[in-house]
Amino acid sequence: ISFFSPPSLIRLIQFPPPPLKGGITVTMEDLQCLDSGQYLNDVIIDFYLKYLLQNASAAVAERSHIFSSFFYKQLTRRDNDLSSLWKKILRVKTWTRHVDIFKKDFLFVPVNQEAHWYLVVICFPGLDEPKLEDWTSPNSQAGKSNDGTGESESQDQAQGRESPNNDAERSPMCSDNMDTQTVVFACMHASPLCRPCILIMDSLKLSLHERVFKLLREYLQSEWEVRRGSPRDFGPDQMKSSHCHVPLQDNSSDCGLYLLQYVECFLKDPVVHFDLPLYLERWFPRQQVWRKRDEIRDLILNLYRHQNPEPGTDTRSSSVAEHVTFL
Repeated sequence: ISFFSPPSLIRLIQFPPPPLKGGITVTMEDLQCLDSGQYLNDVIIDFYLKYLLQNASAAVAERSHIFSSFFYKQLTRRDNDLSSLWKKILRVKTWTRHVDIFKKDFLFVPVNQEAHWYLVVICFPGLDEPKLEDWTSPNSQAGKSNDGTGESESQDQAQGRESPNNDAERSPMCSDNMDTQTVVFACMHASPLCRPCILIMDSLKLSLHERVFKLLREYLQSEWEVRRGSPRDFGPDQMKSSHCHVPLQDNSSDCGLYLLQYVECFLKDPVVHFDLPLYLERWFPRQQVWRKRDEIRDLILNLYRHQNPEPGTDTRSSSVAEHVTFL
């Protein structure tokens, strides 16, 4: 950016800041998309996703990988000389050169389709079949959430006691003389289901997702062959797809905020049983999303003040400082 760039294009923050790599640069123009009624752009989406992962617990962060919003754009980009699947994969092959996605439990893929944001979560891509395990075992890493409540309990609260998730697989711990409600409750807590699957969390339910499922299965298959040197089937029977029942937006502009809230809730209390579909209508109140624009704006401005404790006397710094003070 030149010295004479207008204040709207001048950098406010870089997150994470140097010398860390992969920082997202946020400008004054990006900040303006947090105004009421505006659509979130890819910079704000990518910035806040990075912030969420960096501030997640170490155990959850280790299990998770968040793709940039450009990842899916690159997979779906159309041009004449790059039409085959393998050529599409070449566009993103370097995106995971430092991470083995098949050692992660959760891959988060933000998607923008026809100006609408929604979230895709790829769960347990390294598993080739569903697996039952004791949720209290060290391998499950379920543990407790920050407020001391169990993650499985948090999911039950989000789903409600009358969730249609009544077809949970029964474990040997479930007794035949228990009543049905007790059996379901006990089984869901004793044996959360780790299932390789692709979940859609869409706050409008207006987008067509079949192409998304197909393209991501093809990506996983090609990535497995490159990483493992052997073929593997990621078809619909092995990698199931499902639309989650999640809180929905009540306007036309908050889809990006809901995407961010889905990720924030998931990282705070990861889903621990995967009887599909997931019923998470009570995951969070709508008022929590209404506050999110101001929360993200305040976060960016606080980071700006931290990264620029003394704005200086040059014209550019003074101009930005005035705008930040005004905001």
